[in-house]
Amino acid sequence: MKTFAALPLLALLAACATPHDRCVSTVTRDLRTVDALIAGSERTLARGYGVEEYQVSRPVWRQCGRYPDRIRDGRRIAGAPRMCWRDEVETRTRPVAVNLTDEAETLASLRAKRAQLAAEAKAGIAQCDASFPET
Repeated sequence: MKTFAALPLLALLAACATPHDRCVSTVTRDLRTVDALIAGSERTLARGYGVEEYQVSRPVWRQCGRYPDRIRDGRRIAGAPRMCWRDEVETRTRPVAVNLTDEAETLASLRAKRAQLAAEAKAGIAQCDASFPET
């Protein structure tokens, strides 16, 4: 519930970003993605196994409405709650085997790609600085 309350605040803060900040964010999007992939690959190598997310659907007994109101002796009596089974999707994780040699090669290629993207991002940030000087 607290997450939903924070969403409008986050939307407001995102709308308050300066044009310079939006430009830098756009230029560095791929770099941030590769950084996240590098972090995940490093965690996998440190653990020695991978982690896979999967979803499970399970039935849950929930209130799904109310029975109609009744009138007794001129008084309106609220209907009883109506219960029913609803499917709820739950995300779980499980360990999976990975080839650590392949994972190390992937990590090396990601680090090389990161160096390339960092150079491109540096040039893009310089262009953002020229286009949108901060006051």
